[in-house]
Amino acid sequence: MKAVIAGGGIGGLTAAICLVKAGWEVTVFEQAPEISEIGAGIQISPNGVKILEQLGVMPELENTLFEPEAIELRIGASGREVFYLPLKGVAEKRWGARYIQIHRADLMNGLLAVLNQLQAGVVKTGKTVVGYVKTQQGVQVNLLDGERVEVDLLVGADGVRSNIRSQMLGPEQPRFTGNVAWRSVVPIEKLNGHVPPPTGCIWAGAGRHAVTTRIRGGSMVNFVGIVEQNDWREESWKLEGSKEDALRDFGDWNPVLRIIIQESDVLYRWALFDRVPLEKWSDGPVILLGDAAHPMLPSLAQGAVQSIEDAYVLAQELGKVDDIAQACDNYFAERIRRTSRIQKGAAANVSMFHRRNIVSQLLTYGPMNLASRLAPRFLHRRNDWLFGKEFN
Repeated sequence: MKAVIAGGGIGGLTAAICLVKAGWEVTVFEQAPEISEIGAGIQISPNGVKILEQLGVMPELENTLFEPEAIELRIGASGREVFYLPLKGVAEKRWGARYIQIHRADLMNGLLAVLNQLQAGVVKTGKTVVGYVKTQQGVQVNLLDGERVEVDLLVGADGVRSNIRSQMLGPEQPRFTGNVAWRSVVPIEKLNGHVPPPTGCIWAGAGRHAVTTRIRGGSMVNFVGIVEQNDWREESWKLEGSKEDALRDFGDWNPVLRIIIQESDVLYRWALFDRVPLEKWSDGPVILLGDAAHPMLPSLAQGAVQSIEDAYVLAQELGKVDDIAQACDNYFAERIRRTSRIQKGAAANVSMFHRRNIVSQLLTYGPMNLASRLAPRFLHRRNDWLFGKEFN
């Protein structure tokens, strides 16, 4: 059986590994001229790590990952702690795997290494899939350069503005969330002792929040800042923003955040888009995964992880029945409730982190603080449905 995967991101490469392991002949078409160091730090929770372990990817990541002590929430201006959810030494016992932080490029390199060990030459760069035609034998994949490829399965892992999704469901625009994100990566040695804690630290405030994590084995700090704003709607991860604008958004917060911004060589800025849950992800032997199917805000740290889950479940469903279209329908049925819940949870987190006045902050953060100090198991239990998901 032959498959084409449109998109060589985390979801596309994971899908390629899963399908190759299941005996498929796979080609990944990636529109970028090369797989390069795009993006910055991401968090992979135990539900994603369990899959990466099964696929043999984790040994490729050990030298570059960082295992945080906890997830915590602090007040952005003062740095005062709201809650602290221990992870290191807890996650593996409770949810079956570690919680890790890693540079996106390092995860991509690990996925590529495993894929090349299984089937060399799978990824073709500089190739854009623009559409498809269903045939009696399967599906014809159409590329921008005029090439046509006949396969049994087409996987659309081509992002929030997916060409595959547009043909399948019509030219609907993604929904601007009213939030703009900043990101940068800074070596710890440049921070002059003003180092954020070795956690997944959320810094909350009126109409904005930031997240600091560690990557590259803990030697670098990853910063993401999300601000409610309507005058910037550019999506590209490669567009630079000005340090002055970033300091206007976060410069009056805790010195840890201000110094990260000041010491950043480059700050990138992009608008955040999502979609309401789709009614279907497939058209016969054509299927969507990742952001093409369910783009979500980064405030639950599940975007990359859910694309990994998608890839794994899709391969599982394809192995259960001979009818590819039926397997695609079964995959959608298996995934839609979970991804919709996560999309909703990510949007709710933004609202929670952005409380605008003292009263609403006290009503929201007060009970969380009490739970963290008096009943930490309650906070762990609230994450069981997400982190504890099993994949067999």
